[in-house]
Amino acid sequence: MRIGELSRRTGVPARLLRYYEEQDLLHPERGANGYRGYAESAVADVRQIRGLLDSGLTTEMIRAILPYLSGPGELHPPAACVTPETAALLQGHIDRIQSRIDCLARNRDRLSAYLAAVRPADDNPVARRERSC
Repeated sequence: MRIGELSRRTGVPARLLRYYEEQDLLHPERGANGYRGYAESAVADVRQIRGLLDSGLTTEMIRAILPYLSGPGELHPPAACVTPETAALLQGHIDRIQSRIDCLARNRDRLSAYLAAVRPADDNPVARRERSC
């Protein structure tokens, strides 16, 4: 498929798909006319790249781990294939994600406590009606 079709099917702008290629994340074939040609599997590849980017990974991190991320039912390379540098990079990212999760959990708990303190008692029918809206 051509880049426009891949863009439509994934919702990722063509300029980002070209950027992913520049970053060595996507590997389209080139036709005699110079046009990019993508395999059907590129749709899943782009969705996986987007998911990893959305989780906060950099393109550098994704480039390092992408060869080790297989789809369901596929064989994963052994853990020995992951370099110590890649493992350290990923561990640092995991630690940052955990810090964000901890911060969000604290904020959730504080907001819940605040709502519990200011919310009228459940036996108040007016309060029940307002909460159901």
